[in-house]
Amino acid sequence: MTATAALPGRLPALWLRAERGLDKAAGGTVHNPLRHLGALGFLCFWLLAISGIILYAVLDTSATGAYRSIADMSRLPWYLGGWLRSLHRYAADAFVVFTLAHLAREWLLGRYRGFRRFSWLTGVPLLLFVFACAIGGFWLNWDRLGQFSAIATAEWLDALPLFGSPLTRNFIDVAAVSDRLFSLFVFVHLGVPLLLVFGLWFHVQRIARAAVFPPRPLALAMTATLIALSIALPVVSQGPADLAQAPVSVDLDWWLLFVHPLMYASSPITVWLASGAALALLFALPYLPQPARPAVAVVDPANCNGCRRCFDDCPYAAISMVPHPNARIGRQLAVVQADLCASCGICVGSCPSATPFRSVAELVTGIDMPQQPLDALRRQLQHQLEAVAHERPIVVFGCDRGAQVGALGGSSVTTISLICIGQLPPSFIEYALRGGAAGVLVSGCRSCEYRLGARWTEERLGATREPRLRASVPRERIALAWADAGDEPRLRSALSALQDRVAALPAPAEENAIHE
Repeated sequence: MTATAALPGRLPALWLRAERGLDKAAGGTVHNPLRHLGALGFLCFWLLAISGIILYAVLDTSATGAYRSIADMSRLPWYLGGWLRSLHRYAADAFVVFTLAHLAREWLLGRYRGFRRFSWLTGVPLLLFVFACAIGGFWLNWDRLGQFSAIATAEWLDALPLFGSPLTRNFIDVAAVSDRLFSLFVFVHLGVPLLLVFGLWFHVQRIARAAVFPPRPLALAMTATLIALSIALPVVSQGPADLAQAPVSVDLDWWLLFVHPLMYASSPITVWLASGAALALLFALPYLPQPARPAVAVVDPANCNGCRRCFDDCPYAAISMVPHPNARIGRQLAVVQADLCASCGICVGSCPSATPFRSVAELVTGIDMPQQPLDALRRQLQHQLEAVAHERPIVVFGCDRGAQVGALGGSSVTTISLICIGQLPPSFIEYALRGGAAGVLVSGCRSCEYRLGARWTEERLGATREPRLRASVPRERIALAWADAGDEPRLRSALSALQDRVAALPAPAEENAIHE
């Protein structure tokens, strides 16, 4: 395989390496912007909306007054809002940057298939709304840059046989640019964002607890950066539009207006074909051949009591509640929508029936994963503890997507890997300690592959979310270690620290036997 052919396969690894490097520089995933690209895009949209509403309140929407009203506001001192016009532009640039970066990240990590198909297919059309709104914003200022953009857009649209007369006729002379035409500009720049709001809402409909706002420190830092940039490098108009002459030179915003120079460097039809091909490819990605899909979660009506915990904890809103078939008043049954299920097992970890202490020969739970049922997990844990009972081992629970726990195996360590660490019911930790384990190490992705697995695990072990780890379980014998695939040294370090800690603890006076 040539280096060029191998490059696409290396790109995800390079991206993840960059994310981990920035994790260290930022002091964790919370302050790492690469972990919150979608939420940062939402933040920029909110900044655009707030600043845009204020700007619209002072904008003269006539063809002769628009330029003057924006110029007058730009000349105001910063403390009177002179920076708002600049904030609006810089937020628009940042919105496009974060949107494209978010799209690239999801593509590189393969997050456009299966249960993520809906989010991908509803996200791609938003690119059209974003650029249509952004380009229309330059027209409202009606300076030389706005004039250039409006005429270039008209020439681009005229290449399609959609209109009875060429749009460029609207820019033949000064009289052609009337207040009526300017009303159309206003409609484009204000109407498209309303469609964008609806599109963004639709985009996150199948994502439970969607992050539409980044962590507060990151949000404050980004907002402060954009405001500081607006004050230090204010955006200025480039002279009033003059249809008597074509703009000779303009300072182009390449993030928002790159399509215009591409059109003049090639041809309008070439840009239309390239844009159409790119969109077609993006829409086709979810339908390309993909690996066999794992089994989805299965509900056992006889053991489901309708508690709604799995419904509340599902990251992708794949579980709904319906009346229970046993017809008991007020009782519900969980139902899994297969096309939305991520096969992550987080719902299993939330089920109250998923406890290994139940005195049954076969552990059947209200909801379970066919490829890794909890009964098999309990038997595996029992077998491993019995095999090294004389060692008082450390039990390590990990996840298939994170750092590989299998490499930690040894006479004093026993490991079990789950689909997602959120699949682990907290009672299994107590079960392991009662069965003779000296300590338990719980590990998962630093930024959960299934979004909420690590978060729910932390809250369950911290006794702030049901099912809770019981207060009687000794916390000094438990450790959490978040490590992504490839970050096994971090996991080994956490294991070593736990081994040292439990070695200094007094041995339990009496072991609690495990009874099935």
